[in-house]
Amino acid sequence: MIIATRELRYTAEDGCSIPVPVNLSVPEEAELGWKCHYTIGWPDGVEAHTVPGIDAIQALYLGLQALGTAIYLSGYHPSGRLCFDEPGYGYGFPVLTIARDMLIGDDSTFCG
Repeated sequence: MIIATRELRYTAEDGCSIPVPVNLSVPEEAELGWKCHYTIGWPDGVEAHTVPGIDAIQALYLGLQALGTAIYLSGYHPSGRLCFDEPGYGYGFPVLTIARDMLIGDDSTFCG
């Protein structure tokens, strides 16, 4: 069950604005702990991952971080044409430590 959604926008080279839906699901019990599923609807296809955690809170937190990291490590971020609200302001997701040097705009203030 999806518990949170956000729509990013990608501006293609021809100027066309393409929605990039982001969905986060409610954590579920797994065989060993918990898991949290997320999807990103990129223009070239859907990226889907499941992140494990010791409990529901950790699975949710790590799911959000993995989601944010996937956005920053995508091929769409470096183009500067991917945005949430305004270009250059960030996407509003936390990231794993390995991606903190990539943060832009408000993301660098709140997560950096």
